[in-house]
Amino acid sequence: MDISWSNDKIVGIIGLGYVGLPLALAATAAGYRVVGFDIDPAKVARINAGTSYIKHITDEELGTAVTAQQLDATTDFSRLRDADAIIVCVPTPLTAHREPDLTYIVRTAEAIAPHLRRGHLVVLESTTWPGTTEEVMKPILERSGLKSGEDFFLAYSPEREDPGNPLFSTRLIPKVVGGDGPIALSLADALYSSIVQGTVQVSSTKTAEAVKLTENIFRAVNIALVNELKIVFERMGVDVWEVIEAAKTKPFGFMPFYPGPGLGGHCIPIDPFYLTWKAREFDISTRFIELAGEINTAMPHYVVDRLAHALDETTGRGMRGAKILLLGLAYKKNVDDVRESPAFKLIELIERRGASAAFYDPHVERIPTTREYPAYEGRRRIEWSAGAIAAFDAVVIATDHDAVDYRFVANHARLVIDTRNACARAGASAPHIVKA
Repeated sequence: MDISWSNDKIVGIIGLGYVGLPLALAATAAGYRVVGFDIDPAKVARINAGTSYIKHITDEELGTAVTAQQLDATTDFSRLRDADAIIVCVPTPLTAHREPDLTYIVRTAEAIAPHLRRGHLVVLESTTWPGTTEEVMKPILERSGLKSGEDFFLAYSPEREDPGNPLFSTRLIPKVVGGDGPIALSLADALYSSIVQGTVQVSSTKTAEAVKLTENIFRAVNIALVNELKIVFERMGVDVWEVIEAAKTKPFGFMPFYPGPGLGGHCIPIDPFYLTWKAREFDISTRFIELAGEINTAMPHYVVDRLAHALDETTGRGMRGAKILLLGLAYKKNVDDVRESPAFKLIELIERRGASAAFYDPHVERIPTTREYPAYEGRRRIEWSAGAIAAFDAVVIATDHDAVDYRFVANHARLVIDTRNACARAGASAPHIVKA
C-alpha cells in the first residue's frame, strides 16, 4: 500500500479551535489543501472571510491560506468523503463530577462513520484516557461496515500546542504517533512527517494517549509542589520566587516551575483526571495525582484569603463592599485564551464574600461563553487609566501579560495582590504589594 503523502491529497480537520486551526495552517504551509469542519457556523464564516479569532494567528496568515484556496471551512460533514485524511481536534472536558466527558469524541465519530470510505486515515488528537481510540472511536467507525486496519486506518497523535509561544509553533513541535496496526502507524507518521519537523513513533494508540497524559501530569504535579512551597515559605518569611530563581542555577537535577493563582488552560487542570478515572477500572488509586489536584484547586481560595487579610489590615473592613480589579483574565500570559482560567474562580470567590469584581486584560475585551460561568458572559474590561486603577480598593494580578506596565500598576493602585511576581520582575517593590 502507498504510504506516501503528496500535495494533491486533501486533509480534513474536525474542530477549528486552538488546536485544529494552527494545525490546518501548518498543513497548508506544507502544500496540502485543507477542509476544516466545525459545528459553529459563525466560526466557519470567520475563517472563510480570512478573519482570525485566535490572537496568535494573524488575519494575514489565515487570509493567505483562504485566498489561495488551500483552506476552506464548512459545517457540511458530508464533505469528509473528499478528504484523504481526517484529523479530529475536539474538546475533551470534565463533567461536573470531574469525570471524562467524551461527548465531543463520540459525536464526531458518529458524524464521520456515514462518510467513511476505503483508504481513509482517521487520527484522533484530543487528549483522553489510554484506550479511547480503540475502545470508543474504533467501534463507532466500524459501524460503517468497514474494518480498521483493512479498509480504513486509525491512529492517535496527541496535540502539543503551546498558544502564544513564539519559539514553538505547530510545525516545530515533534508529533508522537501511535497506530491501530502497522499500516495505520506508517500512514499517520508519513502524514505528520510532511507537516512537522519530526515524529516519534510508539507501539500503540494507547501508548500515545498515555504520553500526552504523562506530559501534563508531570507539569500539574510540579506546579502543585511549588504552590505548596509558596504557602510554607510565606509563613516562614521566605520568598518562593527568590528560592526558585536561585535553585534553577543548578545545571542538573532541577527544573523550574512557578506558582500561581490556580491552573488554567484546557490541559493541566483536566488531563490528570482522565488517568485518575481510568485507573479506577484497574483498582488503582492515583493518590499522588489527586493530591496535586487538591493543592492546585485550593490556590484561588488561598489568594482570596490573602486578599481579605490585606484589605482588613489596610482598610479595617475586609472584603464586604470592596471594589476589586482582576488584572488578567486569560489563563496564561500573552494570549487571549480563557479556557479553564483560574480568574473566573477568583471572581466567584471575591463576589461570594460581598465584594465587587471587575477585570482588565489587554487581550480579552469581553468575557466569552464558558461552560462553568455562563453568568459572566458579556462582561467587559474596564478602560485602562491611572484614575481607574486608583478607584479600586485592590488589584489582583492573575495573569502577567507583557503588555502591562506593572510599575504603573504599583504606582497607582492602593493595594496589589501579586500572584505572578510581576511587580518584582518589573522592579517595583513597596509595602502595599503583597505576594500571594
